[in-house]
Amino acid sequence: MMLENLKKYKIILASQSERRQNLLKGLDIDFEVKTIDSVKETYPADLQIDKVPEYLARQKAEYYLQFLEKNTLLITADTIVVADNQLLGKPKNEQEAKNMLQTLSGATHEVITGVCLTTQEQQKIFSTVTKVTFSVLNDSEINYYVKKYQPYDKAGGYGIQEWIGFVGVKKIEGSYYNVMGLPVQRIYQVLKKF
Repeated sequence: MMLENLKKYKIILASQSERRQNLLKGLDIDFEVKTIDSVKETYPADLQIDKVPEYLARQKAEYYLQFLEKNTLLITADTIVVADNQLLGKPKNEQEAKNMLQTLSGATHEVITGVCLTTQEQQKIFSTVTKVTFSVLNDSEINYYVKKYQPYDKAGGYGIQEWIGFVGVKKIEGSYYNVMGLPVQRIYQVLKKF
């Protein structure tokens, strides 16, 4: 294991997302997944959009504090998409997913993931921003993607690792893995100093 300094920790990833779980596995760290169904994702209406992911990641961590034993390291994260100063969360239905993709079509948006690393002794919170530019998507492409892939669990209504990413993403500035939901390179750098 590269991160020898983490040997004393039992690492918990608090996420139901298979994408996040697979990305964290890529760091060759032993961890277990623990989730609580009742975690609410709410934030103050006056909070700056770019601060929302860190706020939500910290909020998720607070739900787990009661389970945090000595030498346990908890990882929580939240990802949002920002287009035209508008926060795009997870679409609630087919029409909302289509509307989000029409907003992203032919434009550049930001994907921001907030990460919170928590132990009994310390908490590190940070976020990573990636700019993604889509080519123009026509209605039949959007309809096809939404019908086939049903991206209702994805911020902005799309997964870059799916068909829409292959055909629609023209340019990316920053971490590809951040767009998938976990900026593993940045997490690795922070964990090295833990």
